[in-house]
Amino acid sequence: MESRETRPRLVVIGNGMAGMRTVEELLQLAPDRYDISVFGAEPYGNYNRILLSLLLSGEKRTEDIMLNTAEWYAEHGITLHAGDPVVAIDRRRRIVRSRKGVQLPYDRLLIATGSRPVILPLPGSELPGVIGFRDIDDVEQMLQAASTHTRAAVIGGGLLGIEAANGLSRRGMQVTLIHRSDVLLEQQLNADAARLLSRNLKTRGLELRLNADTVRLYGNGRVEGVELADGSRIDADLVVMAVGVRPDIALAKSCGLHCERGIVVDDTLQTYDPRIYAVGECVQHRRLTFGLVAPVWEQARVCASHLAHVGHRRYRSARTATKLKVTGIDLYSAGDFVGGAGSEDLVLRDPRRGVYKRLVLQDNRIIGAVLYGDAKDGGWYFELIRNGTDVTPIRARLLFGKQYCQPAEAVA
Repeated sequence: MESRETRPRLVVIGNGMAGMRTVEELLQLAPDRYDISVFGAEPYGNYNRILLSLLLSGEKRTEDIMLNTAEWYAEHGITLHAGDPVVAIDRRRRIVRSRKGVQLPYDRLLIATGSRPVILPLPGSELPGVIGFRDIDDVEQMLQAASTHTRAAVIGGGLLGIEAANGLSRRGMQVTLIHRSDVLLEQQLNADAARLLSRNLKTRGLELRLNADTVRLYGNGRVEGVELADGSRIDADLVVMAVGVRPDIALAKSCGLHCERGIVVDDTLQTYDPRIYAVGECVQHRRLTFGLVAPVWEQARVCASHLAHVGHRRYRSARTATKLKVTGIDLYSAGDFVGGAGSEDLVLRDPRRGVYKRLVLQDNRIIGAVLYGDAKDGGWYFELIRNGTDVTPIRARLLFGKQYCQPAEAVA
């Protein structure tokens, strides 16, 4: 085993889920290959960002969402610079510099800077009390607001917006959810399922303003409300913007790496500089950028195998599925749930139980699914989509779920 001094240095910029998953995979494949240092902007170990909504709602505590504690880094011989982001990369000399002035040479560099929440450039968006929903600090600001104020507005009716609105409501705030479209989660749901979701959220005490465009935020010293395009006003002491994220590529651009919407990588997650790799929400692969965890895990696997010099894995973008993390709301969608020429729908509606299922078929194969109110078979439908399974023998029972379709040999 090489001594630490003679091992090549791997520097990881970003202590989030993508970067650290890559490091975990690398440690499995080649635990002693690199001397590893990690720089992170936040003053913590690595945590599960997906569970922030449960931290907000009070169903999890900060320690419950930690993935790698400070002790874990020490155990694996990894130097962690927490709360000290890298601010400059010198590619010619192969050195990174951190905000606190730490300078470190690298042999391989892994950029995992993730994404930043989009803050709409509206008048008043710079007022105190206007925040995104991206990290533990955002959640702490929301909890602080919930303890001293009563009204909140959430702009954006996607997954994150609904989770933020639900969490703030559970913390005792009166919450108005503002969404530009007339359909919540329009990327994941069709109109029928979205109506059931809207009904459920209203019974939880949320006020919904759909088809609503925010034109400005107002307040004196702190945000006091939101004005919509129709002239109506909504009082709010806290405004959460959940209108999307964009890849955080500022550092990569500043050192001359080729970027478009994200840091452009090839099928091995290598950038245009062969010593520099990038993974996660900051990358662009074959014109796509990424916001869900499944493709990021696959990127981590492929990138780690190349850093470890084992095998020749290639990253291929795959289909993804979506779940909503709001307790008591069962929702799952995957694939092409809109359909098109030549596709057909299988639909089950049970309004009394609040259950809706829609499977989109093409050539006797499922290409998309929307499940609301009963999503336990989501993973099974997703496998059928991914494997392109011919469902002809079980077609009549498909909507009733996996247990009614198994075993295949018993199909008469």
